[in-house]
Amino acid sequence: MTDTNQIIRAYLATCATLIALIGGATPRIYCPRLPEDATLPAVSFFTRGGTSTPYIPDIPEPSVQFDCWAGDPITARNIYDKLYDNLQGIQNQEVTIGANTYKILSAIEEVHGQDLKDEIPGYFRVLTFFRIKIRS
Repeated sequence: MTDTNQIIRAYLATCATLIALIGGATPRIYCPRLPEDATLPAVSFFTRGGTSTPYIPDIPEPSVQFDCWAGDPITARNIYDKLYDNLQGIQNQEVTIGANTYKILSAIEEVHGQDLKDEIPGYFRVLTFFRIKIRS
């Protein structure tokens, strides 16, 4: 079984415009959740479901929730914009992890970014969902 979370994180770590906003050399990309007392800004994500087919087992299509975190709503929205720019409509993006090369065949936003104020003071986020098709 392919670890789609690992592939998605590896791809996001190559997205320079996103990384510039969330930590540069040590990007704050967390899976599955933002750790307690995490430094902001950051991105967290987890697979919330998705589909697969028994006829083509090496092409899972997870539905992924992304949370773009920041200390203010404008920065959270800017992070979301960069995430969107780097995911929406991509096709055939190669991702190499160790000796293995995978392909993100497609990524389509399922739900447009929603601005949310977290219950923790000073934590703002934009919530979005993407369907990502991966070939192992």
